[in-house]
Amino acid sequence: MTALVRPSRLAPGARVAVVAPSGPIVEERLQAGLDILRGWDLDPVVTPHVLDRHGELGYLAGSDADRAADLQAAWCDPAVDAVLCARGGYGAQRMVDLLDWDAMRAAGPKVLVGFSDVTTLHQAFATRLGLVTLYGPAAAGADFVKNAVAQEHLRATLLAPETVRTLTSRGPALVPGRARGVTLGGCLSLLATDLGTRHARTGARDGLLLIEDVAEQPYRVDRMLTQLLRTGWLDGVQGIVLGSWASCGPYDVLRPVLAERLGGLGVPVVEEFGFGHCEGALTVPFGMAAELDTETGTLKLDEPALS
Repeated sequence: MTALVRPSRLAPGARVAVVAPSGPIVEERLQAGLDILRGWDLDPVVTPHVLDRHGELGYLAGSDADRAADLQAAWCDPAVDAVLCARGGYGAQRMVDLLDWDAMRAAGPKVLVGFSDVTTLHQAFATRLGLVTLYGPAAAGADFVKNAVAQEHLRATLLAPETVRTLTSRGPALVPGRARGVTLGGCLSLLATDLGTRHARTGARDGLLLIEDVAEQPYRVDRMLTQLLRTGWLDGVQGIVLGSWASCGPYDVLRPVLAERLGGLGVPVVEEFGFGHCEGALTVPFGMAAELDTETGTLKLDEPALS
């Protein structure tokens, strides 16, 4: 695993397209998110189907074809510098195979931001486009529109990435140590579900794996980690960074699961890193060479996330 191509940082006036590749959007939150982006002197534009809702499957933001078309059109628009996902939910897996990866590759590197269900797109953008992507707050997400910490960390990552090259843990180490590798990961349930698909990474070898999830009971987290272990997907991983586990049961019940399933890998594991489904979620880049040090509780990027 090698570091991926870094897109360019944003400058004042940059146009950012907001898309909905997964679940339906709350319009009030979308407008609040757009106002925040305008306050950063960015130029947000909303793609045509952002506020759609599938006629029969209400958990989708419109049809698979329309969601894919919005994302592809935004990515291939030369006037657009970044694509921000409005929310996660469910649905990216249904539309990812409809994207024209040759056309998107020809459009050149841009910034992709999103988390949760967008894990599917993070994997595809790494394997198909070879790009660094940002696992960060959704533009119409409740945490983003209400939390100044989440807003500021995303703003700094987009506009002044050299100021946020070191991420710091809020908690102790499950397994102490120090490791180097290339960052990858996302939502654990999506990584497990993506196994064997044509756009997913084939494994985490030589990587620093960043994982988190929401509303998964400890036995389900156990099952997903066991699946990754049994398939060999975790073979050769260099270190593991654990984010938030909101609504995943009492943490004193979940923590032994994480320790027991991951401790046998013989690599550093650090917890409570403050990214994912939590208040004030940090923005973390995937595809970056970095160093993990559990003694200092830091993940240090070799370079700024954006060039």
